[in-house]
Amino acid sequence: MHFTRLLFASLFFVSAICHADTWTDPAVAGKEDPAFLIQGEYGVAESGQAWGAHVIAMGEGNFDAYLLEGGLPGLGYTREKARTKLTGKSAEGKTSLQSEDGKLTATIAGGKITLQRDGKPLAELARVERKSSTLGEKPPAGAIVLFDGSSADEWNKPEALQDGLLANLDISTKRKFHSYKLHLEFRTPYKPKARGQGRGNSGVYHQHRYETQVLDSFGLTGEYNETGGIYTISKPIVNSCLPPLQWQTYDVDFTTAEFDESGKLVKNARMTVHLNGVLVQDDTDLPKTTGGAKLKITPEPGPIYIQHHGNPVFYRNIWVVEK
Repeated sequence: MHFTRLLFASLFFVSAICHADTWTDPAVAGKEDPAFLIQGEYGVAESGQAWGAHVIAMGEGNFDAYLLEGGLPGLGYTREKARTKLTGKSAEGKTSLQSEDGKLTATIAGGKITLQRDGKPLAELARVERKSSTLGEKPPAGAIVLFDGSSADEWNKPEALQDGLLANLDISTKRKFHSYKLHLEFRTPYKPKARGQGRGNSGVYHQHRYETQVLDSFGLTGEYNETGGIYTISKPIVNSCLPPLQWQTYDVDFTTAEFDESGKLVKNARMTVHLNGVLVQDDTDLPKTTGGAKLKITPEPGPIYIQHHGNPVFYRNIWVVEK
């Protein structure tokens, strides 16, 4: 069978066996699973707030939620502040949750979460859909456009172009790079029944050596194997991952490793990363390659590689400015 036909047959087969648990279109997800319209961020998209909340759909009408001291990530909440977990379920148009000790309770209805502590009102927060401050950013003069939706000619698999988006089919750029600034936009699927690394897993490798993780890690603590993390090397400063099926941005300032005339490594590669406009890696030292890397650390440049990990993650608006 022709490879393209085989590819789409495979995609159809995967869709046929898991369509009830995986969505790639927010309009369809909102119609088929009411929990999709409940999960998300609650609070105010401004700094200086007392509280924010993340509500995560876990399948079958179940939810995990986290009350965040200081507001939403990137606007006030940090790792050092309180993060209190609640769990609950939807029934008869209302979602009720409570903390493990029962002191903190919440009700979600009408696009708002109402919180009480020890039976007394604590906060009422509206559902909000934030967008990255760099979403849709145009490539500056001199940039190399790696993907603008019109073709996948800059990549080693032209069949990765699907409906104007770039599918994560284990694809690499044909070009190789030393140091650069990269802008990239991605969207993870909505998989409420999945857990951990099975929930929207992909990754962006710099020089095919160092991975910035891609995962639906909305509402999680922010580990090295979650979005914003450099896999096996560094946790994000804060988890600024947005909910699934929202377009998100990576802006990466990558500096390649340095070698002396004899070829000896004298300075590790480094990386500064903004996730959805929020600083998550600050000039982070990269002393080793990350898991799945295909190239060792040498003076040679390497491609940008997008990892396929069994999940329908899509990419768009990818460009590079070489340094």
